[in-house]
Amino acid sequence: MKLKNLLVSLLMLSPLGAAHANDNEVIIKAYFEQQIEPWVSDEALLSAVRVRNVMHKDLTNDDVIAQDKQWRAEVETDTHPLVDGVLKSDAADFLRHRVAEAGGSITEIFVMDAKGLNVAASSATSDYWQGDEPKHSETFVKGVGAMHISDLEVDSSTGLYQVQVSVTLTDPNTNEAIGAITVGLVADAIL
Repeated sequence: MKLKNLLVSLLMLSPLGAAHANDNEVIIKAYFEQQIEPWVSDEALLSAVRVRNVMHKDLTNDDVIAQDKQWRAEVETDTHPLVDGVLKSDAADFLRHRVAEAGGSITEIFVMDAKGLNVAASSATSDYWQGDEPKHSETFVKGVGAMHISDLEVDSSTGLYQVQVSVTLTDPNTNEAIGAITVGLVADAIL
């Protein structure tokens, strides 16, 4: 695995690698537009984000950090009310169905609110607060139409090469950014 990571890194640094990376970005964007974008504005997802935005609007930074710590602790135990609130909902069921329908090309999907806190997820993430990461700061913070494509990485839970595509979630009623969604794509399946 380490050799393949090194080769990928070296390829990306070379002029040929940069061109290849641009080709990959075009392929990833096209895949997203064709396979994912049609369901990103599903009312179950948007409704869940709207509800969480209202619930979380008065949270302080200290509150967010405390909830993130709680999430991390819960993931390691048998008791997890915060995690269950994200994984056991109609919106989470909707996301798990999208993963199943993707036939192995999607590893995970999670939705964030305006603060970058998880709203719904197909499976548990390592942390609750995404607001300090590009998947939120390069999408929701930048507004309607923003997209962020991560670097190619090995997913520690599956061992597969994955890229995460994140986009701003937009309320069609107001045309305002209300959250973000991240979709983990298996590189070998789409590139």
